[in-house]
Amino acid sequence: MPDLAGFSQFWVYLSASPLLGLTMTLCAYLAAQRVFAWCGGSPLANPVAIAIGLIALVLWVSGMSYGRYFAGAQFVHFLLGPATVALAVPLVRQLPRLRRSFLPLACALLAGCVTAIVSAVTIAVVLGATPELAATLGPKSATSPIAMAVSERLGGIPALTAALVAGTGIFGAIVARYVFDLLGVGSHAARGFALGLAAHGVGTARAFQVSAEMGAFAGLAMGLNGAMTALLAPWLVPLVMGWLA
Repeated sequence: MPDLAGFSQFWVYLSASPLLGLTMTLCAYLAAQRVFAWCGGSPLANPVAIAIGLIALVLWVSGMSYGRYFAGAQFVHFLLGPATVALAVPLVRQLPRLRRSFLPLACALLAGCVTAIVSAVTIAVVLGATPELAATLGPKSATSPIAMAVSERLGGIPALTAALVAGTGIFGAIVARYVFDLLGVGSHAARGFALGLAAHGVGTARAFQVSAEMGAFAGLAMGLNGAMTALLAPWLVPLVMGWLA
């Protein structure tokens, strides 16, 4: 028979500690990875989406506030910075090829960044969104810290921008393979760069699951698109809203 008394004491201790949020996060992601492996690595079983769903379900059932959960989960959140810096390793390994592809990559970066910003703001305004919501949507294809800073500068809602960034990344990671197959894009370099540009961190993680080459190009696109979004969005978003007003 399981020791229910011991488990109850352990749960009482854990629930009063920041370790609860950390434990929930790690367990949810491990469970999501098992589901991902069980589905044969299908992008439809995206581990990030599954883990978010599991955490949301636990918070809803238990009545735990997000603030209490994040008190422990912030330890994992802290690792986002070092993980991003670590992307430099595969980039260095692909450096000769990146140099040879400088011009097409630069053109793709500019086209992708401008398209992401203009399309999001245009659709929002045409559908009747407020200027605040349009500004919130503008930087959604950049990585979260940059997107939130740009959103705040434009008068948007940074917290909502963070949620939209996560949704964009998950959606991109799920549908990218099917879009690439439909368009006949077979190059791992091209797939990775497009995935990192449009779906930032989640897309980059998905790219590394496929190959190191795809992951390296995705990491490059994610970093460059973040920098370019920070430069272009502050003047491009008001310009588009002014045209459509």
